[in-house]
Amino acid sequence: MASNTLQDTVAIVTGASSGIGEATALALAAEGATVAVVARRADRLDDLATRISAAGPDPIVVAADLTDATQAPRVVDEVVGKAGRLDILVNNAGVMLLGPIENAPLEEWQRMIDINVRGLLNCSHAALPHLLKAAEDGPRNVADIVNISSVAGRVARNGSGVYNLTKHGVGAFSESLRQEVTRRHVRVGLVEPGAVSTELASHNRPEVLEVIGRRFADMERMEAPDIADAILFMVTRPRHVAINEILVRPTEQEM
Repeated sequence: MASNTLQDTVAIVTGASSGIGEATALALAAEGATVAVVARRADRLDDLATRISAAGPDPIVVAADLTDATQAPRVVDEVVGKAGRLDILVNNAGVMLLGPIENAPLEEWQRMIDINVRGLLNCSHAALPHLLKAAEDGPRNVADIVNISSVAGRVARNGSGVYNLTKHGVGAFSESLRQEVTRRHVRVGLVEPGAVSTELASHNRPEVLEVIGRRFADMERMEAPDIADAILFMVTRPRHVAINEILVRPTEQEM
């Protein structure tokens, strides 16, 4: 009988050096998963690994820049080589660079497309054969891809044009992939957070940060563990239950 816990499973979490990725890695480990933490900042991953070891099985640390198309296959091969399998992929790595389309720095658009779209595609492509195999041979006889999108994947806003583009794309890709593999017991879930108190906004230009600050000044934002809870809920359902989409906003956020 399939279990809804994560004992003896292996998970990859991208963008694990802070925020939602960090919280998710800790949550999965606490449920018994061996977690591979992936991000560019190796020093932060080492610190996270120490905390994960206190919560669950020793993690696998893989420093990688997923804007490089060669890195996703390397990450997956390294994890499967060390752990022997792959049951869960959480595509969390992403950036949010906002501002008007007019006179926008094109490098910001390129960076979002490289991380939010290409990085997610490359990781999904590299992981999928292993996830299909995991769904066939246990321990749960089901595997999971969880893609982290955003409210911006549902609602287009002035000042969020290319970020909207990337997150709408993540939603479309997720649904198409879900239809392709769901009969083979690989579940594809989409998590769409609203405002979360993380480092995500901090990479914006000062004038954009000022606008973001005004928008959320009087709102109690969510914290990263709130989103990790949603991800954990998705991947711990019984084999016959697939949670395809979770939209989660702060109570005070209107859109």
